[in-house]
This record gives sequence, C-alpha cells and structure tokens, in this order.
Amino acid sequence: MARTATIVRETSESRVELSLNLDGTGKTEINTTVPFYNHMMTALGKHSLIDLKIDAHGDTDIDAHHTVEDTAIVFGEALKQALGDKRGIRRFADATVPLDEALAKAVVDVSGRPYCVCTGEPEGFQYAMIGGHFTGSLVRHVMESIAFHADICLHLQLIAGRDPHHIAEAEFKAFARALRFAIEPDPRVDGVPSTKGAL
Repeated sequence: MARTATIVRETSESRVELSLNLDGTGKTEINTTVPFYNHMMTALGKHSLIDLKIDAHGDTDIDAHHTVEDTAIVFGEALKQALGDKRGIRRFADATVPLDEALAKAVVDVSGRPYCVCTGEPEGFQYAMIGGHFTGSLVRHVMESIAFHADICLHLQLIAGRDPHHIAEAEFKAFARALRFAIEPDPRVDGVPSTKGAL
C-alpha cells in the first residue's frame, strides 16, 4: 500500500497544498514564498527521503509566521495520514547532524502521542532574522506544529552552535534523518511496534 497523502488547507491567513510520499527518494518542489523556509523544507525532504511538494501562500506582507506555521501543520497532518496504522515501521530513531560549528540531535518516536521538547538554542537565537523573513523562534514552532499534528514525540537538542543559519539547518537535518529511520519499514517487525498493539 502506498504511503502517500495530499492535503489542502485554506484559511483567511494562508493556503497550503502539500503532497508527500514516505517511500520516495527525497525529491522536492517547495514554494512557501518564504525563501529560508523553502531551504529548510527542501532539506527536510532531501534528508528524510520523503518526496515532498509544497505550494503555500499567505499574508507574508504581515509576517511569515502564519504561512510557516500552517505549512508545518499540513506537513504533520499529511505525515500522520500517510503512516496509516504504522504497521511494520521501526518507530524509534535518532540522528546527530553537524553543520560546521553547529551540532544538533533529534530523537523521534512515532508514538501516536504528540510531544515536543526543544533545548539548547542560545539566548537570542529566537530573535535572529535569517534570510530576511524567518526568525529563529520559528524553528521550534515548526517542530512543535509537526509533532502535534503528526502525533509523534520529538526531542530536539542543539548541542553546539553560533551561526543562526547553521543552527536552524542542523536542527532541520537532524529531524529529517531521525524521521527517515523512524518511519522506515523494518522487515523484522510483525504488525504494529507496540505492546499495546496500536500506535
């Protein structure tokens, strides 16, 4: 069965159309009208091996926040839908990814229980303006939005980092790599990887 999803979400603040294939090769077509976010979502698709197509437009004349948040919400919803009953997946995974001086670690549990913990970002990172449109605070908000709408548990830890671009990119790539392995089919898993019998 294909692990794919297509979702369209439209509000007074944004319109997001997103398609994904969990068993892809990391092919992406990303247009969120927020250049740095395009870069981050391209990295997320590339390093998770999720084929990802996003067309998002919103009130970026006010702020990038709504478009960024709504895209993350739709990605989380699509991820949950494509995972289905989660039979045969690895469920747990972690990844540690460097980018020059930055080092980030992500741990994912496809648990069916949404939770997100982000730690280690340096004071002031949340105010950094990256690429002219994207504030550092949006990284955590994106991760929280994905986790809560995909029903996954995510722990994201910045171990080291100085440059805001490098910090954000290391965090996105660490999440992507951990997600790749967590949703990957494991030939040794029979059924749903939970003692409850459901996730």
